Amino acid sequence: MTKDLQAEIVAVGTELLLGQIANTNAQWLSQQLANQGVNVYRHTTVGDNLQRVQEAFKQAHERSDIVIVTGGLGPTEDDLTREAFQQLSHIPLVQHRPSMDKIQAYFEKQQAVMTPNNPKQARVFEGATVWLNPVGMAPGMKLTYDNCTWIFLPGVPREMKALVREYMIPALQQLLGKKEMIKSIVLKFTGIGESKLEHELQDIIHEQTNPTIAPLAQEEGIVIRLTAKSDTLQQADQLLEATKAKIFSRVGNYAYGEDHETLEGKVVGLLTEQEHTLATAESLTGGAFSEKISTVSGASSVLQGGIVSYTNRVKEHVLGVPKKVLETKGAVSKECAEEMAMQVANKLSSSIGIAFTGVAGPMEMEGKQVGTVYIAIYNPTGVSLVEKFLFQGDRNSIRRRTVLKGLELLYRTLK
Repeated sequence: MTKDLQAEIVAVGTELLLGQIANTNAQWLSQQLANQGVNVYRHTTVGDNLQRVQEAFKQAHERSDIVIVTGGLGPTEDDLTREAFQQLSHIPLVQHRPSMDKIQAYFEKQQAVMTPNNPKQARVFEGATVWLNPVGMAPGMKLTYDNCTWIFLPGVPREMKALVREYMIPALQQLLGKKEMIKSIVLKFTGIGESKLEHELQDIIHEQTNPTIAPLAQEEGIVIRLTAKSDTLQQADQLLEATKAKIFSRVGNYAYGEDHETLEGKVVGLLTEQEHTLATAESLTGGAFSEKISTVSGASSVLQGGIVSYTNRVKEHVLGVPKKVLETKGAVSKECAEEMAMQVANKLSSSIGIAFTGVAGPMEMEGKQVGTVYIAIYNPTGVSLVEKFLFQGDRNSIRRRTVLKGLELLYRTLK
């Protein structure tokens, strides 16, 4: 690469600031730019206010070599991207005839009357390279202003992605000259804490140059992001695989997947491979574990069903936990968890039963402190287990951690 170009993505839309929709455009664009060797230094989000959009553009222009703007190119009064950039650059707006013809053809096909504001979408900056929108109305644009490359894209993800693939990527490759590829993979781990993982990999992390190694704690567990730079994607892949092998030689027994793979997906995969069926008995989790499993495509072939046995009455009369166990050991006990797992497996004719019982809070129960949890797995022909945990946090955090621990235990049992 002839120059280390600094890029910024500016997303325009009040709905993004209100949290009504997630800014997935910026995430996706950053991935595409990284693959082309373009470093994204900032994501900026600004609402539909002319003065604020203009100020965001001014700041981006002063600090970046490439500014990619998404959104604000529609027909309504609050679509202000063109107006804000015109105030900054003083470049005239002109009508793009091919885009206008496409808009008119659309309304004729729909046998609808075009409203007066729709031609606004065909307005482009004089001298810009215009990219006709293959799946929508507002075109994309690329132009250079004061040594900065500006790219304008619609905010609708489907339209934005089509323009990026067909036009923006080739334009950036031409701009960059020699390409430097950047590729990342995410390694996922379970059953190991962030501090222990870093301790096991301390020397590898300290010696990192290329690829870089970044351990991250997330709700779903611990991940390591590896990022490699090279002249080709093949060379980047080789660098990533070599570093991954080093990491797995230390902590590979805790790894369960990469990138978009999920622990629940892995569990469903193992259940399918081993021709197992699963039944769930849930007290404090209230069905959350079953819901997690059911999000996986293909779960219907392994998940028989579940019983939410929140009260002792349901545990005894629906699930079949012996009254003596509930009276002498309590609902929050090793013995109750074992019975719940066994009973649900038998009642639902499943080869594996998993059960959750505990105290999510806000108050103690049966003399057990908040966060006390028992998880049991019953397999009449193989390994059965029951484990006790003490989770910290509020009620929802304890429930969420219980579900994740259940996935981890089931995954390890199946493996």
